[in-house]
Amino acid sequence: MTRNEILDVAWDLISEQGADVSMLDIAKAANVSRQSVYLHFKSRGGLLMGLVKRADDRFAIREEFFAAMKIASPDKRLDACLGAWFKFAKNIQPVANDLIRLRKTDADAAAAWEDRMTELRLWEKKLIDSLAADSALKEGWTVTSATDFLWASSSVQIWDLLTGDRGWSARKCSQVLRSTIANALLRD
Repeated sequence: MTRNEILDVAWDLISEQGADVSMLDIAKAANVSRQSVYLHFKSRGGLLMGLVKRADDRFAIREEFFAAMKIASPDKRLDACLGAWFKFAKNIQPVANDLIRLRKTDADAAAAWEDRMTELRLWEKKLIDSLAADSALKEGWTVTSATDFLWASSSVQIWDLLTGDRGWSARKCSQVLRSTIANALLRD
């Protein structure tokens, strides 16, 4: 079994049972020895880091984001980037929720989460830089404050509150958040 196949099995298992699953649980689900899992990942932290990076590939977030960044119109560019992100958020929500929950007490989960959030903030800064370069940001926003606002407003936590706690459909959640963020950030 390849590294990516083990990661895909681990993703499915964690989505169903939570991120507290052991390396042995993952090995059993992948029908390989625990040693095989450790050969690929060295530690639980290595597995979690591989898992969150694999999600980017598995759900093609980079490709969708970079395609959206090529859109000339600032409002359509922002909307396409947010559409790609919220589609991704829907896919990663079960595992992301567990990483968020565990990051306070589990250094491996915290490192995996911070790695992904650092990259997300970089992508979102590129988006905000492009909007600023097009003079599309509303007055009063700096690149830093607009990036911080975008990062918080489009967070998996907000997504989970609206779709999980409040029962919004993924479509409604995406539409409302995309519209709200655009109205807050972009000139009329």
